[in-house]
Parts: sequence; structure tokens; C-alpha cells
Amino acid sequence: MKVLLMYEYPPYPGGLSTQGDLFAKGLKQVGVDVQQVHFQSAYEKEWYYRWYRPDVAVGIGYWGFTPDLVHHPQKHGIAAVPWLVADGYIADHRETLDSLPLILVTSQWVKEVYMRDGLKGQNIEVLPVGCDTDNFCPRSASDQKVAAVRETLGIDDDTLMILTAGGDAASKGAQEVMHALAMCNSDLPDWKYICKVYPGPRTLNQNELDRRLARELEIDDNVIYAMNVTSREFMPYLLAACDIYAAPSRIEGFGMIQVEAAACGKPVIGIKAMGLLDTMVHGENAYLAGIAQEVKMKETVICGCEGDRKRISFRRPRTVDYRASSYDIAGYLRELMSDPSLRERMGQAGRKRAVEKYDYRVVARQFLDIVKSRLGVE
Repeated sequence: MKVLLMYEYPPYPGGLSTQGDLFAKGLKQVGVDVQQVHFQSAYEKEWYYRWYRPDVAVGIGYWGFTPDLVHHPQKHGIAAVPWLVADGYIADHRETLDSLPLILVTSQWVKEVYMRDGLKGQNIEVLPVGCDTDNFCPRSASDQKVAAVRETLGIDDDTLMILTAGGDAASKGAQEVMHALAMCNSDLPDWKYICKVYPGPRTLNQNELDRRLARELEIDDNVIYAMNVTSREFMPYLLAACDIYAAPSRIEGFGMIQVEAAACGKPVIGIKAMGLLDTMVHGENAYLAGIAQEVKMKETVICGCEGDRKRISFRRPRTVDYRASSYDIAGYLRELMSDPSLRERMGQAGRKRAVEKYDYRVVARQFLDIVKSRLGVE
């Protein structure tokens, strides 16, 4: 099988780019002939169509990328298989997507979102995001690189480190975690809460709101914001340095960092919703907090191809994100922070599940089985 893989290529430390790069690596390791190209590079894609003649063009993105991921390869006679994440309301391209023999999505929840917004779903298969379990693996606290992370952050050896990482912290549930830490602070051993975020104008504004909340909750001395561009080489050591990975995300189609934390042998605190229902097992490798609030919208505004704006109203309000119960999170923090053996057991279970279900080579083989079954391509 020859696969042209279309994604944000060359790779950088972002979710879609990492997803594509690991998928390419996995396909190559299981013997598939793969070429990689940026999904928007029309001339280069056509160049590959002409000389490489792929059996299938797999494109990673969301429904709005349909012209690049589906229409363009179809125009040149190439079978297109989009591998999609969810991004709010599915406002367009339903007819095109329904007509495809195969659509891949990253979780059962993403499939449900596409079906909620009008797709029939008969051609949708779930393919999880791969994890590099060779690099994201358990490491000793005495490992020089792990110890250096904690030293850089100013965290003592006997201080528990709770970590949340993302483009911004609030979308990963950091405010709910802060409320939980404030609730049970007097019951906890020494701790620091690290929010690793990506720099940008929106992040700066969100960080200030989050820091203000930490001050209001009187836990600001224990909350550290690390706003830096980091490489994929650094992230395994950052995760290895923490004791608990806490990300009860407000919106999460898969939960790549949660899976990576589990692969590093860390217990995860998440939310009992969305993609984490696929990747995390409550009480086994994670604690999943209940839903305290669903944020719904009754209407939205979409922009057409020519910049025209259209307001759409929904008969039933659509959930756009969730808020985890801080009371649940507080209880789980008390348990995990007071019991090292519990952290160890949950970390071992998380590592086992990550290797068996989400290793990038496992995902590549699963893809081959799906394509053979759905498209008859060997």
C-alpha cells in the first residue's frame, strides 16, 4: 500500500502535526510505503499524485479542511480518507463527507459530534491518536534530566508536583483544579501546581485571568506558569517530573497529553466526558471527575467561502464545552497526594494501557485493518 499523508508538515510541536508525524513513523515501521506533504500545498500534492500514484491520500484536520483533504485528491482520481477531529459545529461539507467510503475520527465522542450535526455515521471509524511509548515512558526521579526539570521549576524533591499542559491552561481545566486545590489545601502535603502553556496573545490574556483566580483563592505562591515554546524531546521529561497529571479538560476530542502522561506512568485526573471516556478508565489509570456544568449555545455565526456571515439557530442547544466538578477533583487530589502506592498502581495501569492500545505502531496496524476492510486496499 502506498499512502500520501497530508497534515501540518514539516512537523512542529502541535497536536495535529504530532499526530501526523507519529502516524507516518508507525506506518513506515509496519512496512507501508509513505510520503508526507503539507495538506495545503496544492502543487506539491499534485506532484506526488503524478509520480508516486498513492493508493490512498490520508488527511489530518477538521471538517473545514475538506477542500484540501478530500476535494483536491478526488479531483486527481486519488481515494481520500480524512482523519478528523471535532471543532465546534459541523457547518459545511456534510454531503461530501457522507459520500466517502471511509472517514476516520479520533474518538467515539468525535463520531457522535459529527452525527449530531447531520452526518449519517455509517462510514465513520474510530482511529485513536498514536503515542510514542518508547520516549514517553517511566523514568526515575533520580534521572539527571528529570531532576533538572524540577530544579529549573524550583521544586524540591519532597514537594509534590501537579502538572497541566496545553495551549492554554484554562481549556485543560486548570481553573477547576485551582478551585479544588484551594478547597483541600490544608489537608495536602507540600505541593506546587505547574501550568505549562504555549506563548501567544490569547494565552497571555488567559494567563492573567488564571493568575488572578489563584490570588483570589490564596494559592498563588504554589501556582507556577511556565509559558515557553518546548520541543517534543523535552515533553517526556516534563511529564516524568510530575507526580500527578491533572487535565479535566473543558473540550477534549482525544486527550493526547493525558495518554502521554499515562505512558510515563503518571496517574491522570480528567473529566468523565468526551474523548477521555475512550482513553482513560476511571479508578484504573485515572480519576474522572463528574460534569458540574455544560456550556451550551443556542445559535452560532458561520462564515461562507466568500466571507459572508450566516447566523444559525439550533432547535436544541448544543454543548460547546464542559466544566468538571472541583469537589470531585479535590477528593481525588487528597487520595493521590496522600498515597504514593496508589499513584504507583495507577501509573503502572496507565502505562500498560498506553502501550497496548495507543502505541503508534498499534495505531498503524489498526489503520491497515480498517482500510483493508472498508476499501479493500492491501
